[in-house]
Amino acid sequence: MLKLDLLRAFATVTRHGRLKDAGEELGRTQSALSMSLAQLEDQLGGKLFETDRKTELTDLGLYVRDLSDELLRENDRIQNLIMDYARGHSGRLRIASVPSIAALILPTLLRDFMKIHHAAEVELTDSDSASVRSMVDQGDADIGIAGAAKTGQSLRKEPLFEDRLHVVCQVGVPLAISSGHLCWQDLEGNQLIANETLAAIDVPATKSLLAQSSLSARNVSSLFAMVQNGLGYTVLPGLATRQLSEGLIAMPMNGPGCNREISLLTRNGRTLSPLALDFRSFLLRNIPRVISQYQLTLTHLHAGQP
Repeated sequence: MLKLDLLRAFATVTRHGRLKDAGEELGRTQSALSMSLAQLEDQLGGKLFETDRKTELTDLGLYVRDLSDELLRENDRIQNLIMDYARGHSGRLRIASVPSIAALILPTLLRDFMKIHHAAEVELTDSDSASVRSMVDQGDADIGIAGAAKTGQSLRKEPLFEDRLHVVCQVGVPLAISSGHLCWQDLEGNQLIANETLAAIDVPATKSLLAQSSLSARNVSSLFAMVQNGLGYTVLPGLATRQLSEGLIAMPMNGPGCNREISLLTRNGRTLSPLALDFRSFLLRNIPRVISQYQLTLTHLHAGQP
């Protein structure tokens, strides 16, 4: 098997035509280069140069030069690809996120991240928290950004921030004209349109409300449409209510279970790719800056270091 360093020494000498210039490029002495060329000729069993001046190649030398150039270019290309991937400069990153984060927070972060990792390929999927957790747990997403389940999945949770829940209802209905913050008891007797956010809240009052509900939807647009058509009210995180349809209002809630915790989710026992590790570190460093404009609360467990 021919060694690449011997072929590189030969190719560099043929390009320069002089041992001195080739040695300067490679950082080697002329005697060391001469030894490499002699070793290569010995392995091939033939002369590569017509004379000791290294200016005229033999037929074998011409053949080896052409193929060596091709081989070295491909070798360098592959090594660069490997190093770029290992350093997190390239690769494929699959992110799953709840829709409100995907629409309002991630675009700014991804814009800045892609400026640094311009060779990266990023795939963003938005879905409800249960689907995001499932994608990470099954290996269909590298990183998830969603509410974390308490049990049942092998996920690592790194809390990012909390988002207050809001009641979304029609303008003019009794819930909309209530003063101050609403609590769970204020919702009794009204038609609830259930969703995944409520299903994840472990508070007795929410279980009672869900048990009485005969309507449910998972898509935020569908929830808004149902509320707008007078089918009832729903409860969503504040970020999901930033752009309400005409005729709807969002009322903040107060009390136990009225804050949704958003976490960065990764799969336990699985090492992230270099690109995913870089994004995790980037997200943890920059999330405080991005969410400040939405007046969200950083969790006390938030880890701001990679």
